[in-house]
Amino acid sequence: MGNICRSPTAHGVFRKLVEDEGLTDVIEVDSAGTIHHHVGEAPDGRAQQAARKRGIDLSDLRARQVCAEDFAMFDYVIAMDHDNMSGLSALCAPEYAEKRHMFLDFAPARSEQEVPDPYYSGGFDHVFDLVEDASAGLLEDIKQRHI
Repeated sequence: MGNICRSPTAHGVFRKLVEDEGLTDVIEVDSAGTIHHHVGEAPDGRAQQAARKRGIDLSDLRARQVCAEDFAMFDYVIAMDHDNMSGLSALCAPEYAEKRHMFLDFAPARSEQEVPDPYYSGGFDHVFDLVEDASAGLLEDIKQRHI
């Protein structure tokens, strides 16, 4: 929602996967939230701590709000939960509807449909586990469809 917990975690995890695969010249990674409350802020300290424990640095990321132009710019616009998907759908022009995805659709072995928001309830390590699985699946999808 605010681009300070789940999205920057996914951004950092996916960016590292892309770097490890040597694909930084063909895959651009970005993250954004559906609300403006934290625009310009660094990721939540708890998200950064969970990321550091796994060798991922989120310190260079800053929150921004998604905009309609993102649908024209990116091949994938991914939501962490159904509320955020609703927000994305409200911004999305009909010709870009196929670019919208639920993140955990890329982690079919997981029973969850949504990445829970750890901002109030905690669970940053669980979120990180979900994000790692979905990121691996997303990268495979991109390789199959675009590379």
